[in-house]
This record gives sequence, structure tokens and C-alpha cells, in this order.
Amino acid sequence: MSTPEIRVRPAAERGRAELGWLSSRHSFSFGQYYDPAHMGFRSLRVINDDRVQPGRGFGTHPHRDMEILSIVVEGALEHRDSLGTGSVIRPGEVQRMSAGTGILHSEFNPSPGEEVRFLQIWIEPERQGLEPGYEQRAFPWQQLRESWALVASRDGREGSLTVHQDVALYRATLSRGARLGRSLDAGRHAWLQVVSGAVKLGGRRLSEGDGAAVTDPGHLEVSGVDEHADLLLFDLA
Repeated sequence: MSTPEIRVRPAAERGRAELGWLSSRHSFSFGQYYDPAHMGFRSLRVINDDRVQPGRGFGTHPHRDMEILSIVVEGALEHRDSLGTGSVIRPGEVQRMSAGTGILHSEFNPSPGEEVRFLQIWIEPERQGLEPGYEQRAFPWQQLRESWALVASRDGREGSLTVHQDVALYRATLSRGARLGRSLDAGRHAWLQVVSGAVKLGGRRLSEGDGAAVTDPGHLEVSGVDEHADLLLFDLA
């Protein structure tokens, strides 16, 4: 069995946006940050790690032809869109918005005193012109403990959100010394994103904000370094 190629995307090398009310880190090119070497990975186009100050947020703005996932890590995020959806996303919850033929939405930190940290993830859809749609679901922490919980997939299996692309997104929390494996089919690709804490992958230490692209991984195994590591694993065509 060949050794999979692992390319680490260090947190410190990500793009940055500092707007006072917003502090953001971009794993891939986004907005004013452009790096032709980091335009995405497979159908995964954006991973933004955003921190928004209390009472501030993104005003109403348009999107189209993109699958957008929002994962709140700390605090709360209020969402409103032109479908008439209004909700608050909290830690442990994941939201999927299919922009499709076009949608307007806003994201706002409703807290008067607490910062919100959330990951904004964009995945290119399998085709353009989809009908806009929205889903939000809670994934209890006990479901994630030392286990890969499927939070988004093409067919919405196992209670996951439905994403219109051949991708499966897993989330797990891992304690120090614990090991967690995942087998992927031949020809697949993986992206591992460390939300918090630290782990080892293929002998390499990955800490908060680090990502790793793995080509034809076969079987992946990560081990916990900190007491609490929060991980996302993208299984991509």
C-alpha cells in the first residue's frame, strides 16, 4: 500500500482580514486575499474562520451557485435570508444554505457582550441553477466524542444535512492519546481541518487552524495531542 501524500496548510500562512468588527482567516483565496497556490481543494472552495464582535455582522448580501455551511464554535450567530428563514446557530449546530439560482442573507452576532467564532465553508455544487434551500441541525457533543459523526452528505444519510455535491463531511472531538481512524474509497481525497486543539496525522502535528490535504488516503488515522481537539474531515471526490 502506497503512503498517501499529505500537504499541510499551516494556520499562520492563511489569508487575513482585519476589519475591527471582524477578524477572519482564509484557508483558500477569498475576497481581497488571492493566492493561486490555494484556490480550494477539489470541490471545497472556502474555509473561513471568522470572529465577529458583539452586535456586529455581515449585512444583507447575495450568493448564488454555492453550498454554504456555517458551523458555530463559540457564541451565537443569527441568520436571516430571502427565503424567509430566521434562526440562531449555536455551538453543536450546523447550517446548510444552498444559494442555487440566487439568495440574499445576513449574518449577525446578536450578543451584547460575547464574540462569535464560526467557520464558513463553501462547496461548489454538482450543477448550477439549483433551487435555493436551507437546513439546520444539532449534532450533540456526545455523538462526536471519539467518533466521526456525519454532519453533511450528498444523500442526507444518517441524519446529516444534504449537500448537492459528492462530499461527506464528518466532525469529531478527540482527547489526548485517543486514536480515530477513517477509511476512504480508492480515488477519494481528504481534507482535515483542526477547529481547536491539536492532533497528529501521519506523524505530523496539526494545531488549531491548520489544515491538511490528503490525496488517495486509503486509511487515515489521527491521534489526540490536547485534552480536547475538534476536527472536521472532508471526504471528497
